[in-house]
Amino acid sequence: MKKNSALAAVALTAALMTSTACGTDEPRAASENCSTLDASQAWYGDNRERLARFIEETGRCGGASSGPAPLALFDWDNTIVKNDIGVATFYWMLANDKVLQPVGRDWTTVGAHLTPDAAGALAAACGGADPDTPLPTSTNPACADELVAVADSAKTTAGKAAFTEYDHRRTEPGYAFVVQLMRGYTEAQITEFARAARAQNLAAAERTEQTIGTTKVDGWVRYYPQMTDLIRVLRDNGFDVRIISASAEPVVKVWAEELGITGDRVMGVPLLADNGVYTGHLPGCGDAGTDQVITYIDGKRCRINEQVFGVRGAAAFQQLPADRRAAFAAGDSDTDVVFLGDATGLRLVINRNKTELMCNAYGSADGQWVVNPMFLDPKPRKSDPYPCATAGFITPSGAGAPLRRPDGSVIPDQQDLVFG
Repeated sequence: MKKNSALAAVALTAALMTSTACGTDEPRAASENCSTLDASQAWYGDNRERLARFIEETGRCGGASSGPAPLALFDWDNTIVKNDIGVATFYWMLANDKVLQPVGRDWTTVGAHLTPDAAGALAAACGGADPDTPLPTSTNPACADELVAVADSAKTTAGKAAFTEYDHRRTEPGYAFVVQLMRGYTEAQITEFARAARAQNLAAAERTEQTIGTTKVDGWVRYYPQMTDLIRVLRDNGFDVRIISASAEPVVKVWAEELGITGDRVMGVPLLADNGVYTGHLPGCGDAGTDQVITYIDGKRCRINEQVFGVRGAAAFQQLPADRRAAFAAGDSDTDVVFLGDATGLRLVINRNKTELMCNAYGSADGQWVVNPMFLDPKPRKSDPYPCATAGFITPSGAGAPLRRPDGSVIPDQQDLVFG
């Protein structure tokens, strides 16, 4: 790790370890003693003030309120950190020959929604290794390129569709595929892979690129200081802070340790195991079976409702009453739009120009959406309006449809207002 990154990590850990928790058996006597947001951290407009006011009014610091701790939910990738930790671990696995040849060299046993074109392309590019042995992806660029293309673009290197027959509001098969490639390993082994990838990506200079096969990809990750500070203050003020991510659950647990968030407060994509070894299959949620749903759009609500609120069956996909929902939520992408919309208080959006999310954020009249540009390399203003009225809603088939408010009215097209 480079010196500056190491110092930053030490400072962050120290700050988290020395902060005093509220909402415990030792409440603070007065609100002025409660943890507050760091004024030296830059936020857009009056966002810091809006967040601070919400925390003061909703938190449990000082013992002023009784009842369960208010729930705060955060997406991880590109919300708490810049770039994607699941993808970073995937690239590390390819660079270090950790992906195993499928049983019978049959790639349909790995990706439940792979097309015949994708399965054939992977078999052709990655043939040779015996089943359940490591693929030489560090020295076989064709195999690495094919895996990256399928996972990152949902197409083969020849431009053929890689996935088919899935509910676009319950799973994103490229995300699932990255997790399924962890088959054949134990949780402890994947944890070590994640630790190695984390160290590499934090040590790399900002905007570093790496070459996997012949493909140039991101090679760095950074914690956003504003978001780590926000999490610290929420926890200090008695909020129950949890993560809901579409990256592999063991990977998210590794990165969340830095923020003092324990594994039982992390919801990522879990894998089914046989005698402690991951099979590559993913558990269902609600009324969706194996390999059919991950923590993605409606799947995020389902996982939250199951794990946090104990709801089972088809009802886990439905919005719960207000007293059984989060008070605060933060995210950056369409995958987060449902759990953000469920939050009863503030909804923090990191603007990455994602249509359904930004249409909701800009088109809502309830005053509960807080939009902030990306803290590193923010996107410029989107030149064209978001097509909310015609294609703002992602249907289960993947087609666009008009986006409607809870009252049924269509959200008109929205201009991009908050940008770098």
